[in-house]
Amino acid sequence: MSHVVVIGAGQAGSSCVAKLRNGGFEGQVTLIGSEPALPYQRPPLSKAYLLGEMPLERMFLRPDSFYTDNDIEVRTGETVTAIDTSAQTVTLGEEVMEYTDLVLTTGSTPNRLPAAIGGDLNGVFTVRDLADVDAMAPWCKQGKTALIVGGGYIGLEAAAVCCKLGLNVVLVEMADRILQRVAAPETSDYFRTLHTSHSVDLREGVGLTRLTGDGTVTGADLTDGTSLDVDLVIVGVGITPATQLAEAAGIKIDNGIETDVRGLTSAPHVWAAGDCASFPYKGDRIRLESVPNAIDQAECVAENIMGAAKDYVARPWFWSDQYDVKLQIAGLNTGYDHVVTRDGGTAKSFWYYAGDTLLAVDAANDPRAYMIGKRLIEAGKKADPAVVADPDGDLKAMLK
Repeated sequence: MSHVVVIGAGQAGSSCVAKLRNGGFEGQVTLIGSEPALPYQRPPLSKAYLLGEMPLERMFLRPDSFYTDNDIEVRTGETVTAIDTSAQTVTLGEEVMEYTDLVLTTGSTPNRLPAAIGGDLNGVFTVRDLADVDAMAPWCKQGKTALIVGGGYIGLEAAAVCCKLGLNVVLVEMADRILQRVAAPETSDYFRTLHTSHSVDLREGVGLTRLTGDGTVTGADLTDGTSLDVDLVIVGVGITPATQLAEAAGIKIDNGIETDVRGLTSAPHVWAAGDCASFPYKGDRIRLESVPNAIDQAECVAENIMGAAKDYVARPWFWSDQYDVKLQIAGLNTGYDHVVTRDGGTAKSFWYYAGDTLLAVDAANDPRAYMIGKRLIEAGKKADPAVVADPDGDLKAMLK
């Protein structure tokens, strides 16, 4: 009997096994995850879950009964230590498991501060999984001071939640501006104003020299020569694709586990999807760190295991929730040369162009601009900058 083994029980892994069963796959299906919990949503972890607004049960992607009813073996709290692509086996402790197809949905790991500068002190946290947030929660008490290291979306979301919990928040970003790696200055300006209006002490062009404390963090020395008294530190300085298992098995790595347009790696019968996987996109090779990509790519892999021979065509979109602002992003802004701002007061959007080609849209509390921008990008249609810039301009007319 055919046996599909999926390593990594996150959004991509859960989506893959569900698609296999929903698509009529009748072989054996095993989903292996190192965490003790069933697959769950990660985005609410640092927001609704930490705020106490969403219990763990509501974060599960699917109930336990789904896996039981669909004859999917879920192995939680177990770690695969080796893959043998020639023998088509994986090793879990003393057990060697055979597969006919293997799917790597191993995700990513958060970058941490070096121990040499205090990264291993108590009270220093990353935000990636349930254990991270459960460990952090008791430290997030009203009146305490939190230092956020990193001004990307993870850091900004953490700052917003800490503010809501009544903490004093200092955020440092060593680049010239927050969101410098992922967004235009216009979007950075919008979120700088948002956070400073909520009393975040936001310091750009300032890095961390070291954390101080005897076992537990109590202070931070910054690159501008200032020192802070802090009660906890949240580190949001990016993630790294979890490729160690694949690399040890001799599978090709290129900004993640390299796959072809159908999700197949350099090893026969081994596939990859989600944060850990890079894939061809418009003549380039990219890796997308997003829930929609994890779902869509994993489902495409599942279909191809069942013989669909289907190319994965990414339609990038992302979101970020901060205070009462929902940012929705459509497309990828790589290579943009100018930005057009649409200012509708409480609703604002920033449209990225390369020449006259629309690449991406950052829409803050503007779901209409997001949806129309997304459709324009996916259809390859023109977006007249004059119409975009006019808050009364008819965006929908550009879809015709």
